[in-house]
Amino acid sequence: MDMKIEVVVLPVADVDRAKDFYETTLGWRTDVDRSGDDGFRVVHVTPPGSPCSILFGGRVTTADPGSLQGLHLVVDDIVAAREELAGRGVGISEVFHDAGGFFHHAGTEARVPGPDPGRGSYASFASFEDPDGNGWVLQEITTRLPGR
Repeated sequence: MDMKIEVVVLPVADVDRAKDFYETTLGWRTDVDRSGDDGFRVVHVTPPGSPCSILFGGRVTTADPGSLQGLHLVVDDIVAAREELAGRGVGISEVFHDAGGFFHHAGTEARVPGPDPGRGSYASFASFEDPDGNGWVLQEITTRLPGR
């Protein structure tokens, strides 16, 4: 049986501010923006080229705003993607790789400036936060692992 991640629910404090960031600043597509009774609101946005979307709104999660960390966006050119986001006004880190050479540690621990020296797939990163502090990581993948 196939199982696919379709939507990730993101906790935000201000729905309109989050929508502006994801739609206007990042350039993501808004798929749904619907309101119901008692402050219930669902906003569904999708990054360009992604089969998975994020959903946020009013009364859609009990998680604390800004509590999601390590959400990954896959790109095929980490340097170009970082430059594009910086050009859109996103406060994004410099490109880095991990001192251990495999994935990355939590937070800013063991970050080495610059892309992975061999530009190995899965090994170069940049990070940013949304206005609530939810943490995103760009990860460069040029060749996927077998079966992916």
